[in-house]
Amino acid sequence: MGSKMQKQFSSNDVIALTGITARQLQWWDERGVVVPSREGHRRIYNWDELVTVAVICQLRRRGFSLQRMRNVIAFLQKEFGTDLATSVSASSEYHLLTDGTNLYLRTSARQVVDLLKNARQAMFDICLSDEVRRVRAEIQSRKKAAGSVRHFRRAKRA
Repeated sequence: MGSKMQKQFSSNDVIALTGITARQLQWWDERGVVVPSREGHRRIYNWDELVTVAVICQLRRRGFSLQRMRNVIAFLQKEFGTDLATSVSASSEYHLLTDGTNLYLRTSARQVVDLLKNARQAMFDICLSDEVRRVRAEIQSRKKAAGSVRHFRRAKRA
């Protein structure tokens, strides 16, 4: 299980770890935003549900509506077969990005999807540092090639 520490979290654990209120947590369960398992009347959250609550809480604090979060969750599941917790995990190939207004899913080193518009057309990410490295390598390659040509010409003349 590694960094997940424990497998189950009570409502009180989730409240303490995320800052959500008991009423919000109950309402989210009733509305199907994050639905935990049950042991009698107790709600039991797994790691992914805890992470999902934490991420939504952070995004809510940044002004994203719960309706937008529900749309994001549904879109991730429908289009990518993944959930919010998986999307933001350190080992995921997906990454959630925001500029405070928009919410994006980075699906690869070169592709970003606007989650709030549920866009099927991806935006493309050009990594500036990769381009700088590529250009530097090309310059070095050309310098070496030019040096080899000069060395060859000198050797041929001699």
